[in-house]
Amino acid sequence: MAVPGDPPNGTPEGFGGGDDELHPDEYRSVVFDEDFVRAARLQEFSAQERMGEHARAVRSRSIWSGGGPPRRGTGTPGRGARQGMLLVLLVATAFAAAVYLGLRNPYVAPAGGYAEPLSSTVVPLTPSAAVPGGKPADLYAHSPAADYRTGAAGITLPGVSRTHHFTESQVLAALSIAKDYLVQSSLDPDVLSGAASRPVRMLLDPGQLAQFDESMSSPSGDGRHAATGWLVRFDPQTAALADTRVRVSGSLSYEEVSPEVLAVTTDHTFVYAVRGAAGPPAGPDGASLFTVRRELRLRFDHDDLTTRRAELASSYVMAGPQDCAADPAAGFRPLLAGAGPTTVGPPVSDPYASGHPRRTAGLCGAMDPSADPAAQPSAAQPSAAQPSSGPPPPASVSPGR
Repeated sequence: MAVPGDPPNGTPEGFGGGDDELHPDEYRSVVFDEDFVRAARLQEFSAQERMGEHARAVRSRSIWSGGGPPRRGTGTPGRGARQGMLLVLLVATAFAAAVYLGLRNPYVAPAGGYAEPLSSTVVPLTPSAAVPGGKPADLYAHSPAADYRTGAAGITLPGVSRTHHFTESQVLAALSIAKDYLVQSSLDPDVLSGAASRPVRMLLDPGQLAQFDESMSSPSGDGRHAATGWLVRFDPQTAALADTRVRVSGSLSYEEVSPEVLAVTTDHTFVYAVRGAAGPPAGPDGASLFTVRRELRLRFDHDDLTTRRAELASSYVMAGPQDCAADPAAGFRPLLAGAGPTTVGPPVSDPYASGHPRRTAGLCGAMDPSADPAAQPSAAQPSAAQPSSGPPPPASVSPGR
């Protein structure tokens, strides 16, 4: 019986039809469906394509041709081929980029260079008479700080104009960072109590962080590692704030010191109402005033202005009333209400006086009696203290008092 696919008149002689039992037709079970046709290596041109001159009967199908039809009348790959080529091109480009980035580091070290270490001087001021006590409001009202502003309002920015290499916005940014540093290092209650230092650390140039950390963990009066050179801190075993409304007065100024560096000088007096830290809270008349005069010089390069950080170049601090025998490097130890002078120091220094802070001959000074709340505020005049050592004040300071 004939089967579909056999010749009409049977298999001709000599064609080995009798070998079917030994060599069965291995292709009879193959179904030539659409997938099989699409996978063929050869593809027949359509009748319209074969009508062209010198047209071929079939064309070879490459792996790029996909399932899309070729362009009419040509043997070029269709849309699927172009997509495949594009994919290969993208993979090759990505590979080349990975090799390039592996051979060349794309990250550039931040500008700014080496940060100079901080140079600090902290001078305790000893009282010349018993420390007055009273309510914080009354003490402020009868002191030279009566007209000082409260908190950050006392840190005002000067008029701003561009320099040769820094724009007006960059100068304003430098002054704003300097103000932030003063607020965090002089007014933050956690910093004042010694409970925190991170708010100050976050504003420093990374090149000074190691010095700052050592100053916090192992403070020393060596001119490099005094904690009180970086910030205002009270010894938590000695004193605490009696009033968080700190009185502040001072000024900021700026100057361009090089095409890459802008310097800001701050000169401020901070007046704190304090009480004893040990025992029960002091009575209504148990508070006393503690005055800190801070003169800081901060440096900024273009990268510092972008990242909002500062390099603290120098710090000169006078603080009292304190005992000259106590080392103020780790934290200030105020003499509280009723305490009298315990040492005899060099000539008096007035932290409220106009002009540059007076450098004392040693590491201790005598506080001008006019700074006491019980005394009448004296006219602004330089104190009689004549220093013999200490770094010269920056020429750009404008006290403005």
